[in-house]
Amino acid sequence: MFKRSLIILVVFISSITTTLRADEGMWLPLFIERLNYTDMQKLGCRLTAEEIYSVNHSSLKDAIIRFGNGCTGEIISKEGLVLTNHHCGYGAIQANSSVEHDYLTDGFWAKSKEEELTNEGLTATFLIRIEDVTQKILAELSDTMSETTRDKKVEEIIAILKAEATKDTHYDASVSSFYDGNEYYLFVYEIFKDVRLVGAPPSSIGKFGGDTDNWMWPRHTGDFSMFRIYSAPDGKPAAYAKENIPLKPKHALPVSIKGYKPNDYAMIMGYPGTTDRFLTSYGVKLALEETNPSIVKIRDKKLELIKTDMDASDEIRIKYSSKYQGTSNYWKFFIGQSKTLKQLKIYDEKKAIEDEFTKWVNASETNKAKYGNALKEIETAYGEMTKYAKTRIYYTEGLMRGCEIISFAGRFENLYTELSKEKPDTAKIGKLKTSLKSTAKRFFKDFNAPTDQKLFAAMLTLMYNDIKASDHPSIFKSVIESKYKNDFEKYASDVFTKTLFSSLAKVEAFLAAPNKKILAKDPAFIAMLSVKKKFTEINTNYLTAYDLLSKGDRLFVAGIRKMNPDKNYSPNANGTMRLTYGKVLDYYPADAIHYEYFTTLKGVMDKEDPSVDEFVVPSKLKELYEKKDYGRYADNGEMKVCFLTDNDITGGNSGSPVINGNGELIGLAFDGNWEAMAGNIVYNPDLQRTINVDIRYVLFIIDKYAGATNLINELEIVEK
Repeated sequence: MFKRSLIILVVFISSITTTLRADEGMWLPLFIERLNYTDMQKLGCRLTAEEIYSVNHSSLKDAIIRFGNGCTGEIISKEGLVLTNHHCGYGAIQANSSVEHDYLTDGFWAKSKEEELTNEGLTATFLIRIEDVTQKILAELSDTMSETTRDKKVEEIIAILKAEATKDTHYDASVSSFYDGNEYYLFVYEIFKDVRLVGAPPSSIGKFGGDTDNWMWPRHTGDFSMFRIYSAPDGKPAAYAKENIPLKPKHALPVSIKGYKPNDYAMIMGYPGTTDRFLTSYGVKLALEETNPSIVKIRDKKLELIKTDMDASDEIRIKYSSKYQGTSNYWKFFIGQSKTLKQLKIYDEKKAIEDEFTKWVNASETNKAKYGNALKEIETAYGEMTKYAKTRIYYTEGLMRGCEIISFAGRFENLYTELSKEKPDTAKIGKLKTSLKSTAKRFFKDFNAPTDQKLFAAMLTLMYNDIKASDHPSIFKSVIESKYKNDFEKYASDVFTKTLFSSLAKVEAFLAAPNKKILAKDPAFIAMLSVKKKFTEINTNYLTAYDLLSKGDRLFVAGIRKMNPDKNYSPNANGTMRLTYGKVLDYYPADAIHYEYFTTLKGVMDKEDPSVDEFVVPSKLKELYEKKDYGRYADNGEMKVCFLTDNDITGGNSGSPVINGNGELIGLAFDGNWEAMAGNIVYNPDLQRTINVDIRYVLFIIDKYAGATNLINELEIVEK
């Protein structure tokens, strides 16, 4: 359902205020001129609103892309050259790597367009326009509708709006909810499907510091990679083809090597994922007591097992490197978020807001009638959700994502359903076979059965020990207890020995002559069906409670808005393009501790530890440092590596450009700081910082380290 997002989307307020705090907020670029432009000018922005966002003319928005499904990138040349983070490009770098061509370890640099590497499934998405469709949707809704009816109606209208927006075009469209269903905006996109790998530093630069430094300052990571977007000869999106040409973008960012100083204007545009700035105290409590600890515990075990196998084999290291990174990133985030929520006493802060809201509601009969049940409904909903939250995490994080055999077996369920029919559709079976063959080839490229067997046993063990028996999948009692006496390792060994899903050869042999009886007897398929059945039951109960939460949140947020009519709330992040503006700034993380706003290459050398993979420094980089051979990228004889701004960003902003007041690129955002891990829930201007790689360090690595001057020559570099 449209409203059944796992994240509570909240708050866009369209009222104008003169007391805006310029360093807070992820703003829709559509409303810059109306809401933020004066404040941006005061901070040092010298661009017009039209130069930032325009539908009819080239603007900054035209240089910003959604990179893949979860990051941001920016166009930096008139030939479609894209800059993003190393960790954003990591999957593509890994996919092109092998033991013979280990681009993760060695880096990769295309010295010509012919050397650039293709990436199946990788996309680059441009925003074409935004349209307010609130009235078109709200006019069809009523307060008497149930949440289920409301959701269904919203989905129907959205389908119509998307069809209208894309009719007779090659565009895509989506509609996103703001204000928990009180406002809606249509986004029209152009999606390019031929995106090629151009350059990446070795992981010793692009991932320098690894998990140890992740979310930490001071930072010394050259977190960047380079890609190129290709179009059909007519300039439109097209699948990979030899005749495709480098994209001719509407706008490319000039690259500034002038540097920065404290309080200089800094603006970030990108695609932040989700925030929960209006999360109630009930949500904070659920995160602290159930959700976060469960995720951390499960990922602890997963990371331990994967790392052991990666350390033992280069082949497994390459296969699992991207999976490991994806798991470890938010494992550490949830640890930090819980710590910060407690330190900053966010539960108490949220409770105070709710007490104020209650007082305001009770002061007016009109308010009582409209908003009187909001917090009661939220409390009731969380009471029900708490019953299922931990179990739900164990199914999703543990069994469905913790090991891969379950999810892969699930891909074959549609084929099983068709084969089980009295008169199977031969044509449909043929299509499913073709699709599954392709899926299997991709899956087994980065799969190691012995590793997944360990994960399978470990995740089942965690579920058995931590979740009550009534919430276990049926195989626990019917198979693992009765036949294996709870020996999960023995059970896992038998499953992986007998299942067809443990090797590509077995899968291809099955697909050559698919038979429902084989699937029905397959132990991994049986396990998948058992897990799916119980999870569906638990998830249904969870979502029933979530429906009540949706209604309560919508009323609460609407009431908060009405209670504070002069306050301008920025919209919560929901995967749509946003702009955040602020300044280059240091900070004080704790009493008597001061963090400078930049780091230098000296810090890389200070951290060097050849015995620890995360802190290995390439010999070429050490040589350049010793000679102080920084070229035109030096800053008073130093090579700056990373810097801080007070921009308000979150996951999805990775790879976003940091832009100065002239619209020039000065860095790439790639991380947040440890002291502000609760930033998705509450913004603290004193503590929250964005960690960025300095564009001069990026250019230095490309030019002096890699010798990829062909890429440097593509750029418009601003020196003065």
